[in-house]
Formats: sequence, structure tokens, C-alpha cells
Amino acid sequence: MEIAIAWAGWLEASALGEQMRDSALLYPLANLLHLSGLVMLLGSMLFLDLRLLGVAREFDLEALSRRLTPVAICGLLILMLSGLCLFAADGAPLAVNRLMQIKLLLVALGVINALCFRRWWSARLPAWDDHPPLLGRLQALGSLLAWFAVMALGRLLAYL
Repeated sequence: MEIAIAWAGWLEASALGEQMRDSALLYPLANLLHLSGLVMLLGSMLFLDLRLLGVAREFDLEALSRRLTPVAICGLLILMLSGLCLFAADGAPLAVNRLMQIKLLLVALGVINALCFRRWWSARLPAWDDHPPLLGRLQALGSLLAWFAVMALGRLLAYL
């Protein structure tokens, strides 16, 4: 934890941190990019996870996954890059903020869950509707809850 706090302080004092604080455009632009990435990730995950839970069965699950996964990955990358810039503006206080720590933990759990889901269930998507695995459905529900919690915590950071 001390290493993370020291790194956050270094990042805040870096040229990036200074630019993020001093520029009238960079912080708002990073915020807009962060929101765009959130929409891409959360929107894709919402549709895919709801489909995995049995909603809108008229949409082919494999085709939906093939279309939405790249959008979700792109959204996650945008979130990570813009989040780093936003974090740089105020790194030291954010590093010790319990909401931020929980948010980052949930991001890690969301990514791990998605990777595990791909590994365990991708081959079974064609038969998903006939024999939906309980663990797979629980993972989809967990994904929804984790990503919505990440979004809520991110918004709360601005106010608490």
C-alpha cells in the first residue's frame, strides 16, 4: 500500500499531474472521455449480461457477444487511460480514499470475471439458452453488479 501511495504522490507531482490541474481543457476533456468509455463498457456489459440472464432471447448470443465484446474492451481501455489522467490531478488523496480503493478492486474483479467467463463458457454459448449454467448466470449477475458499483463509486468520488 505504501508503494501505491508513493506512486500516486509521484504521479500527482509529475508533468501530467500538473497539466491536468493547470489546463482549463485537459481535465474536462479527460472527464468526457471517461464518461464515453463508461458508456461503451457499461452499455455493452448491460446488454450482454442481460442476454446471458435470459432477456431478449431473440438476439443470437454468439453474434451479440462478438459485436459487443470489442466495444466493451475499447471502453475499458478508454476508461483506464482517461482514469489515469484524472487520477494524476489528485493522486495522493485519491490513493488513500476508501471509495477509490473499492472502485479499483471492483474494476479488477470485473475484468477477472470477464476473463474467467470467456475461458469457461465461450464454447458453450451456442447451447446457452437450452442449458444455461447456474455459475455462468451468477457470473453475469455479478458482472452487472460490479460494473454498476464501479460507476456509482466513481460518481460518489466527486462528491464525498
